[in-house]
Amino acid sequence: MAGLDFEKPIIELEKKIQDLRSFISEKKIDLSSEVKKLEEKLEQLRKDVYANLTPWQKVQLARHPMRPYTLDYINMIMTDFVELHGDRLFSDDKAMVCGVAKLNKKKVVVMGHQKGRDTKENLKRNFGCAHPEGYRKALRVMQLAEEFNLPISVFIDTPGAYPGIGAEERGQSHAIALNLREMMRIKVPVVAVVIGEGGSGGALGVGVADRVAVLENAYYSVISPEGCAAILWKDGTKASRAAEVLKLTGPDLLKMGIIDEVVPEPLGGAHRDPGKVAQNVKDTLLRNFKELESFSKEELLDLRYKKFRAIGATG
Repeated sequence: MAGLDFEKPIIELEKKIQDLRSFISEKKIDLSSEVKKLEEKLEQLRKDVYANLTPWQKVQLARHPMRPYTLDYINMIMTDFVELHGDRLFSDDKAMVCGVAKLNKKKVVVMGHQKGRDTKENLKRNFGCAHPEGYRKALRVMQLAEEFNLPISVFIDTPGAYPGIGAEERGQSHAIALNLREMMRIKVPVVAVVIGEGGSGGALGVGVADRVAVLENAYYSVISPEGCAAILWKDGTKASRAAEVLKLTGPDLLKMGIIDEVVPEPLGGAHRDPGKVAQNVKDTLLRNFKELESFSKEELLDLRYKKFRAIGATG
């Protein structure tokens, strides 16, 4: 498995253990004590590395190409998924997946940004950067959820909304602004989980939720670290410094009241054990939906409004 720079000592030791096991199997000799020592060393090394990740290292994990994406979570924790297509105005944006499904036999509307695993799929999915038609499709499906009184689950994973000329000509900023306004008025529970990258208005365009959770190694920020570094210091290579300043990781976001909870990941990131992190996400969705069901529609809207008005408040 391809690794990040700070993971190289771990990957090298994993390979050493794998080679030793192959040698043992081939030569039919007993070196189990040596293998055990190396495995103990590996476990301690993992704990040392992953327990002390910098914000920039967490950003790198959030972008890991093997990290589970929206469709992976839908397939792992939901059943009977039926995808809904198109914004009824221009086209179907494959960077934004929307549909209906069942979560523990409970009917829900689900949506989220979708990235690709290879170049061909990334071009199809536009690297998870939605166009205005993607946000209009999301709004159409959310209004459908309201009509049928279905809760909405949102998976956020985008570096940002697509900034191309065509997207701007078709009303990118208007589409996102409209979603911000209309999501405040949706009279059903909305729970959003940032599963990877939570970049700028591209994330917030489907992120106005009653509860917002962020995975342990995901990030949620008004701008990417590279973009921030380019603006503040005219140097995109200072992204690691920008990541520190932006306070974009779960613990800082929770402390500032921007999110409601941090969802734990397996040691080493979500891609190390997708099944485990999927169960954590499922538990988060079910628990929050159950809590939100106790509120009337009027209370739900009032609490949602107050939640976002309180962000950034001082005194």
